[in-house]
Amino acid sequence: MFTHSLLNSPASFTPRPELIEVIFRAISEQIDITQTGTVNVAFLSDEEIQELNKTHRGIDKTTDVLSFHYFEDFTGLEDSEIAGEIIMSEAKILSQAEEYENTSEAEFAKLLIHSTLHLLGYDHEDDEEYKEMHTEEQKIEKILLEKMGVRIQ
Repeated sequence: MFTHSLLNSPASFTPRPELIEVIFRAISEQIDITQTGTVNVAFLSDEEIQELNKTHRGIDKTTDVLSFHYFEDFTGLEDSEIAGEIIMSEAKILSQAEEYENTSEAEFAKLLIHSTLHLLGYDHEDDEEYKEMHTEEQKIEKILLEKMGVRIQ
């Protein structure tokens, strides 16, 4: 199971540390992963995320979340070793929460689940991949509702 390091906090809400832990545990149990290591979670401005998106993906626009993994195989990493980073846009979390009628915490959770699955190799480039990833997201969202009372629309 991954551990996490919250590198900074958004100004408009504070993610509960136990929420992140429940998400990582649910993913670990649901997908039966053996990956270990630390995942850094950080919040950046839309401008900073746009620059990262342009540099690393060749897409010159902002996005809600970016995932960067540093190893193809995370097994055997020490908890202190950085397995990857998840970079989130606070502004996008807030606007998407309003758009999808989620709380900011629920939208944060939705993006954390999605981006962690990307770290583990899931993608949604075609219909089959999308269906597989979306199915896993829904299973984890159900666990999150049961354990933390966080409902994701």
